[in-house]
This record gives sequence, C-alpha cells and structure tokens, in this order.
Amino acid sequence: MVISVQNVTANTAMVIWPTIPSCVDSFYSIMYQSNWNTMMSGYSREHFQMQERIPGSRTLYVVENLTPLTTYILCVTCQSANPSSDQCKIFHTLAQDPSSVNSKKKDLALGIWLTSSIILLIIACILLYGCLHIWWRKRQERARAQNVESNDMDKRQAWAKDEKPDENDEKPSLLPVKEEKREEASTDGSHVAPTTKDPLTVEETNSLTHNDHEEVAIQPTEVN
Repeated sequence: MVISVQNVTANTAMVIWPTIPSCVDSFYSIMYQSNWNTMMSGYSREHFQMQERIPGSRTLYVVENLTPLTTYILCVTCQSANPSSDQCKIFHTLAQDPSSVNSKKKDLALGIWLTSSIILLIIACILLYGCLHIWWRKRQERARAQNVESNDMDKRQAWAKDEKPDENDEKPSLLPVKEEKREEASTDGSHVAPTTKDPLTVEETNSLTHNDHEEVAIQPTEVN
C-alpha cells in the first residue's frame, strides 16, 4: 500500500492512502512520530506516540498540531496491525510563517483581553450589587427610624393632650359684687362718704332682721 503526504505546512499535513478491502467494514489506524529512528525503534506500534482511528469509509486525513521544522514518520494500517515499511512515509514540516505567528499572537492577546474584560465586568456587577444592597438597607433603616420617631411624637402629643385640663370643666363662680352707694347725712348736715355693701352681708342682715321681726311678733302672743 503506497501512501502519500501532501500540503505539508509548519503545523499540518494531509495524508492520502488507497482503499484496503479488509478495512471497509472496520477502521484505519494512523500513527505518526517525530524524530523517528528506524534502526533503533523499528515499526512497532508501541513506539508511536500519536495514533488516530479513522472510519473505513475514508481514505484521507489531515494531521494537525505538528512542530515546525521537524521530521516526522507517518504510517497507515488496517485496524490495529503493526505497519510495514511500504505503509509509512517520512516528511518534513516547514518553517513557521511570520504572518501566522502574528495572527496567533493577536488571537492570544484578544482572548486574554476578552477574558480580562469579562472578569472585570463580573467584579463590577458584584460591587454595584453590593453598593445598591447597602444603600437600600440604609434607606430602610432611615425610614424605620423616622416611623419610630413619628410614633413617639404622636404618643407625646396624645399624652400632653390627656393631661391638659378641659376648658369645659366647671370653674367656681363668683358672685358679682354690687356696690350700693348711699349718701348719709350727718347730724350736723354734712355729707358722709358713700359706703359699699357686700351683697352677702346685705342678705345676711336682711335674714337676721326678718327673724327678729318674727320673734317680736311671737312674743306678744305668748304674753296673752
């Protein structure tokens, strides 16, 4: 079986092989190794570091992740058999293209920048959430304190209102004092200063005078 390796680059190579009738219903094994030494290692499967299993319907495969400026040996066998010399091919990878290196560096830098931006955005969201949570808690505490202060003020006002005397409570009434001015003439014809009499004194005097008159009226009856 003659195989061919085409389109070799610094990191990839395409291998093509003819159809093997015994592998149509099975699979192909593709084995490759760098810096191969046939004199020391031979073609034993155990000495190949990289191996791939390809469906039996395919006759083409692209090997990737190769090292630039490196010599490789690649073998294709049916199923898991050890390869022979006519089933192997030696090829050399090319040097790395500067444009591709720059492109990889740009991709790497872009990936790092995107990752850093996402991390910073997450941190900013966490900080913003924390600030909003603290602000909301302080606002609730302030509103709660205002409510407590308002309730205390209402209680104090109600307590002061309960202790304030009612305006409708009866107050002790005072009898009006009437002044009666009477001018009495003295025996010598001169005028005497007017005197002021208290209604209570006048009423007591009148009551005493009325009682005296009753006693006087009763005494002649007893004598008779």
